[in-house]
Amino acid sequence: MIENVDITGGGTYKPDDLTKKYIRKKSGSLDRLAPRHARKSLRADVKIAEVNRDKGNKYEVEVLLFVPDHTITAKDSTMNVLAATDIVEAKLSVQLRKYKDMHVPHVGKRKLLDKFKRSYAREAI
Repeated sequence: MIENVDITGGGTYKPDDLTKKYIRKKSGSLDRLAPRHARKSLRADVKIAEVNRDKGNKYEVEVLLFVPDHTITAKDSTMNVLAATDIVEAKLSVQLRKYKDMHVPHVGKRKLLDKFKRSYAREAI
C-alpha cells in the first residue's frame, strides 16, 4: 500500500470521503508493481478538477507518482470521477512495469555461468 497519497480537489470541486477511499484503494494497489527498492519512498499526488467543456461537464483526474529518480504521470477526463480513476490506474500500471524493466537488472539465475554474470553485475552497480 502506498502510504503517502495526497488527494486534492481543483477549483470548486471537493472530493468526498467515498471518492478519497476509492482513490486510495486504487492507487495503493500500484505498490505491488513497483520494484522493491522504490516501495519505501513511493508517493502519489492526486489532483481532481471539474472541467467545463463544450459537450458537458467532465472530471479530470491527474496522478503524479514519485519514484526514485523519476516521476510518472497520468491524466484522464471522463464524466465520472471513479471511471477516470480506473483509467488512470491502468495507465500508471503500464508505466510502472516499464520503469521496473528499466531499473531492475534481469540476469539469468539458473546456469553456472549466469551466477558469475550476476555477481559481476552487482559489482558494476
